[in-house]
Amino acid sequence: MLHPRIQEVTERVIERSKATRQAYLARIQQAKKQTRVRAGLGCGNLAHVMAACSSSDKARLKEDEQPNLAIINSYNDMLSAHEPYKEYPDLIKAVANKFDATAQVAGGVPAMCDGVTQGRDGMELSLFSRDVIAMSTAVALSHDVFDGVFCLGVCDKIVPGLLIGALSFGHLPIFFLPAGPMQSGIPNKEKARIRQKFAQGLVSRDELLEAESASYHSAGTCTFYGTANSNQMLMEIMGLHLPGSSFINPYTELRDGLTASAVETMLAQLLDGKSGNVLADIVSEKTVINGLVGLLSTGGSTNHAIHLVAMAKAAGVQITWKDMADLSEVVPLLTRIYPNGHADVNHFQAAGGMGFLMRELRDGGFLHNDVKTIVGEGLDAYTMEPLLDINSNVIISDNQGPAKVKWVPVPENSLDEEVLRPVANPFNKQGGLQLLSGNLGKAVIKVSAVQEQHQTVTAPAKVFSSQGELQEAFAAGKLNQDFIAVIKEQGPKAKGMPELHKLTPVMATLQDQGFKVAIVTDGRMSGASGKVPAAIHLAPEAVEGGAIAKVHEGDLITLNAPKGELVLHVSDEEMAQRELQLSPQSQTFGTGRELFSGFRHIVSSADQGACSFGIEE
Repeated sequence: MLHPRIQEVTERVIERSKATRQAYLARIQQAKKQTRVRAGLGCGNLAHVMAACSSSDKARLKEDEQPNLAIINSYNDMLSAHEPYKEYPDLIKAVANKFDATAQVAGGVPAMCDGVTQGRDGMELSLFSRDVIAMSTAVALSHDVFDGVFCLGVCDKIVPGLLIGALSFGHLPIFFLPAGPMQSGIPNKEKARIRQKFAQGLVSRDELLEAESASYHSAGTCTFYGTANSNQMLMEIMGLHLPGSSFINPYTELRDGLTASAVETMLAQLLDGKSGNVLADIVSEKTVINGLVGLLSTGGSTNHAIHLVAMAKAAGVQITWKDMADLSEVVPLLTRIYPNGHADVNHFQAAGGMGFLMRELRDGGFLHNDVKTIVGEGLDAYTMEPLLDINSNVIISDNQGPAKVKWVPVPENSLDEEVLRPVANPFNKQGGLQLLSGNLGKAVIKVSAVQEQHQTVTAPAKVFSSQGELQEAFAAGKLNQDFIAVIKEQGPKAKGMPELHKLTPVMATLQDQGFKVAIVTDGRMSGASGKVPAAIHLAPEAVEGGAIAKVHEGDLITLNAPKGELVLHVSDEEMAQRELQLSPQSQTFGTGRELFSGFRHIVSSADQGACSFGIEE
């Protein structure tokens, strides 16, 4: 039986989305009616398509009888999460050839790392890069010569951008291929401890770099549960990954076997002509609700309070933060993965992983089972986990290829209840994210990482226009008191909504010293934001005239996460007077402002997905 709250929220999302979803599906239906495009290409067009192909692939493309697969790749070798993708195209092509089919790298998308750009001008490009990636994906697929698509991406804006762009070609089968997390490094708790010591000036930069390098040490995603790994969870719970494939380490036989299996699965569906589900059929209102439930039950990245809204909108599905908050009241928190605990995603995988999580949520009535996925109907396949079938290999040309994969049921019980729990024994009866509202506007808070005694703070405001200003005040010893840090002019229209991750070590240090502290900002915190209560993504933002622009030093503010309240204790009369005295917001001119001035004029607010597109009613 589906939980009544899940049913209620789903029904209102379906009703709210009726016009936009119908408009999206009408476009997709029109695309489905077209004959295979390659058959109608002029000779010059087709010659361009296959000019650089091998003679055997040219022969296949000329015949136009076998599928041609697109690869959209976020590979670069500077970033650990995307470095493994260097080898994926060759493997995909080899498996495709085994089926007498072809595959081509249709295009690449940028993959920037928020971990590198933290506190730099480049961070102003971060959120905007999502829509650039969406457009890049659509540009690559606009050649219209493909029968199926593989999207290769992992981190922060890359997966949301790939999905947004791919949804414009939702008449095609589209699979997402993960690259997997790096092996575990030093414990995340130790890394956080050294970061705080560095913020206090107690350890040297060399010691900090040594700790960071012991944490981020090899190919694969960072192992904490930030946006990158929340992306992987989301793609699997929405049925866009092969079951159990999200958190398998790169450069392992099982990882390669899963990649080969994904290609085989898509080609089997295309050659059968009946069994495959196209992207538009998979990403439905119910699938999006399943994604929200996954996010809440795992304490996932707050960035998805923006990204999931935008991804859903690209499929004509309209969700709100209120939907998220209403679900959070009933969805149990089943995982403790750093920053919500001490374990990393490798420990989560070992404890039972996505298969255990999805089985518990489905059987507990929190997931829609009547959904479509890349492997068929329903979620039964997603309660299984992949293992190597050591007795069988994929034959590629004259060589043995990756070992084949078999799926077996996940363990009946969690193998570590400090990391992963059943619905009957959750870490918390409510989800990991919460909506805050009041006379300051609407904001999101991640409560799964915040201890209960820190979830309510009433304190005077200290107002800053950048995280750098707060760091300077801390270094000068001016923050040894109870206060709520108000960091304004950080929203999408102001400067691209950069993440403010450098606030965490400072504010965590003050909290550990016994001060009652919190953060209120119209900007973002990292997906790894942790134990300090932070009301983020505040809308409306300062440059839109939001109430945060009118906060003065010393104003009393209450952040009450359990009650969902964010209140500025200033009278309406005083606020009206401040409105008249409001001065123009300060202007900063970093890289983001130079390159994306047009974007800033049309970008929606954070609660609307901070995006520059949408399906019009």
